[in-house]
Amino acid sequence: MVAQVRAAAGAGRAQEAARVLRDALRAGPRDRAARRELVLLLAASEQEDEALRWCDPPGTADDGQGDDATAWLPEAITVALERGDFPLAQGCAQLLARLRWDAADPARRSVVPLSVPKLRHDIDQMRHLQGLGVLGAEYGQVIDSYQAVHDRLAAVGPDARKPLDPEADACIAPTYNRLLHIRDTPRVARALSDRWDPAAVEEQYLANAPGVVSVDDFLTEEALDELYRFCLESTVWFGNRYAHGRLGALMQDGFSCPLLMQIAEELRDALPRLIGDRYPLRQLWGFKCGPQVPADVTTHADFAAVNVNFWITPDDANTDEQSGGLVVHDVDAPLSWGFDTYNGRQDLIRPFLRRRRARSMTIPYRQNRAVIFDSDLFHASDEVRFRPGYENLRINVTLLYGDREEEVHHRHPPDLGTTGLRPAWRSAAFARVRAKR
Repeated sequence: MVAQVRAAAGAGRAQEAARVLRDALRAGPRDRAARRELVLLLAASEQEDEALRWCDPPGTADDGQGDDATAWLPEAITVALERGDFPLAQGCAQLLARLRWDAADPARRSVVPLSVPKLRHDIDQMRHLQGLGVLGAEYGQVIDSYQAVHDRLAAVGPDARKPLDPEADACIAPTYNRLLHIRDTPRVARALSDRWDPAAVEEQYLANAPGVVSVDDFLTEEALDELYRFCLESTVWFGNRYAHGRLGALMQDGFSCPLLMQIAEELRDALPRLIGDRYPLRQLWGFKCGPQVPADVTTHADFAAVNVNFWITPDDANTDEQSGGLVVHDVDAPLSWGFDTYNGRQDLIRPFLRRRRARSMTIPYRQNRAVIFDSDLFHASDEVRFRPGYENLRINVTLLYGDREEEVHHRHPPDLGTTGLRPAWRSAAFARVRAKR
């Protein structure tokens, strides 16, 4: 039946395929294969609400009867990206985000501790959404409750953290770590600007080691404005484990919209020698920080082959036009190092860079400037000195293509004494998909 359904969907008969699956599920409600196939079909067709109704919620696999969708959707996203099926990847990512972060009961949402920077951000974001009319006047009381919790935690210290207590923090438990709003941000006529030459970018990257190119006027004005508004309005900034108040948002946690997928798709097509079909999109994320972040606190490498990092906050937010950007070193992470090492162990990374006599290049911050570079190069955000205010937070977006072990443009020298070590992978889903190739 699955083969029949896929053939119908592939021939453009998605409604017929969905009907066959619904009929099958009426006859056998616990048919996991049919249920998953219907969820994927609906997700690819932008029928998110119905797809969600067919998803078993988190924890239902524990009794052996359910089919917890949060357990299998991550691999579905990875497979869709491998195939270049951006609509399916987008639909699955949104489903996963809603399952993880949209439950009214805080016990059914993913866990994120309270922190001073996140509470401050959420207060400012809710006020911003109130000003736009997205949130109503009733959120005034919610904001006051957040402020009270923020003030109590800030009295402990600026880096204080604690778990959310649904009873003690009952005033904010219904909304904290919840998808209150995701801005509708569809595709535009054209996402990538025609003010830069993709062929010249490829030539510069491929002909010059270690592989770093900056591109100004990266997006069209329409795409830039829409994406900036998406980042300001969407309540998807759940990642608060980072130093100096930085907040992150991942594709599978709600940092996904048709426009972001359009940018990823257009980049693949615009840079066939650099990205093309060789390197599928693996992940995309956004980070917010500011107003002050010291330099060189985040030196790391990433798990991909090619990073595309770009900035979207207006330039007048930046008080120092020579800083706020990216520092890239000309040394790549040893392939024998696991993710936790090359992505976070400053006690190992910094001595390693000194031993290798690493040289660095600094690309200053500019709105709508992209930096395309070998993901395996150690890099870090430069010092950030931005103006106070919610709309002035420095926002960067990163798209990651391919896998570091398969990077071919600038091959790394072998790691002496580490032959035979198996490199770490970013996630179990990536490893499973790679094993099936």
